[in-house]
Amino acid sequence: MFKNIQTIADIDILVIGAGSSGCMAALAAAASKKYSVLLVERYGFAGGSSTQMLDTFYGFFTPGETPKKIVGGLPDIVVNELNSLGEIFLRPNTYGAGTGVNYNPERLKQAWDALLLKAGVHLLLHTTLIDVNQKSDGGYECIFWNKSGFCKAVPKRIIDASGDADFCHLAGFNYEIAGELEPAQSLTTTFRMANVDLEEYEKAGGKKKLQQIMAATTHPLPRKEGSAHAMNIEKCITTVAVKVAGLNALNVDELTRAEVEGRRQAFVFEQFFRDEVPGYSHSKIIGLSTQIGVRETRRVYGEHRLTKDECMSATIPDDSILLCGAPIEDHRADKDGEMETIWQYIPKGGIYGVPYGTIVPKQSNTVWVVGRCFSATHDAHASCRSMAQTMAMGNAAGTAAIQSLEKDEAASELNVKMLRDNLRQHQTILETPAAAAFTGKDEWSLNVELQ
Repeated sequence: MFKNIQTIADIDILVIGAGSSGCMAALAAAASKKYSVLLVERYGFAGGSSTQMLDTFYGFFTPGETPKKIVGGLPDIVVNELNSLGEIFLRPNTYGAGTGVNYNPERLKQAWDALLLKAGVHLLLHTTLIDVNQKSDGGYECIFWNKSGFCKAVPKRIIDASGDADFCHLAGFNYEIAGELEPAQSLTTTFRMANVDLEEYEKAGGKKKLQQIMAATTHPLPRKEGSAHAMNIEKCITTVAVKVAGLNALNVDELTRAEVEGRRQAFVFEQFFRDEVPGYSHSKIIGLSTQIGVRETRRVYGEHRLTKDECMSATIPDDSILLCGAPIEDHRADKDGEMETIWQYIPKGGIYGVPYGTIVPKQSNTVWVVGRCFSATHDAHASCRSMAQTMAMGNAAGTAAIQSLEKDEAASELNVKMLRDNLRQHQTILETPAAAAFTGKDEWSLNVELQ
């Protein structure tokens, strides 16, 4: 079918998608220095949502007045890298998701580059997975296209971090499509504005005042809520305000309509901010997200499926590979078509553990799935999709891939106790912390290094 296909030789572990989960999977897989690791990404930079549309890592801390740091180990190294450059600050728990780690997304692109290259990861940008063929021995031949033409890889282990579960889809694994059982979360084009007088804005009442103005405005806003917060760049803000619902991000016609609508809404918001919000009269949009933000599409059916009841039980099973304390944050349209965000918090500031089986497609021998396409119900996914959690998934998958190769274990039959022991060697947090672990930027670093 495809002519002149060059084979990428000697690939032990293939990671598809260089978002936060994929980058961390590649770093973890490369940590042993024993195996060749290939990371492919369809855009020209790594980071996925962390660099395409957002500027804050959530999920490292629990919400509330006494936050606990519940994700650590290898995910800390990217924050350490940014911290060493003076590129992070903490955002307080102003929007309900807990303390956020704010960063400059352009600098983060460079940070991901530096970490991946230092670790010895073979990185291919502008490279898209287009087909998968299962071989007679149960392995997979992955076909890619980039500017050099078609190429293929026949890796020993595969980690699908594509966001849309593209590999799992092409390889024939089962999944649920968002919107089939419950309404899918809405799509969001983020935008950044420059020349904002943040001092004037805060003196006028800040977020509380913004909410009042939004509720009363006659501007045709698509929703009367959303965040606008300071960036690492002076007099600049970024937003999560645009909401596009009812369109399927797996359908190219509908995704095209969503992109156009997201941009239209962004400039409606710009005019509103300039006309009505104190401190914004001379501001303008200086950038839109690389693509519209997609919260959920395919969610793979795994050996275990995380449920809302498990999240709300605030328990940590023995086969947990990461912790989460984030609330269910469900962005959707209500019955009247109005945009809303539904919040449901883990009881008593609780923390729950995420089982290993959530990153293993059902009956998989050589494949793991991480990021927003991991195995969870709609509600549970709306809690466990923060970037700290997806980085922790990647860490677990990369570590599991090494163990699978070394012990000749199938992904679905992996010794999880051994995996947890290996994760602890990376300083992964697998038990409830005794106390809050962080109060200021200078205390962040755990000095985690890739040897």
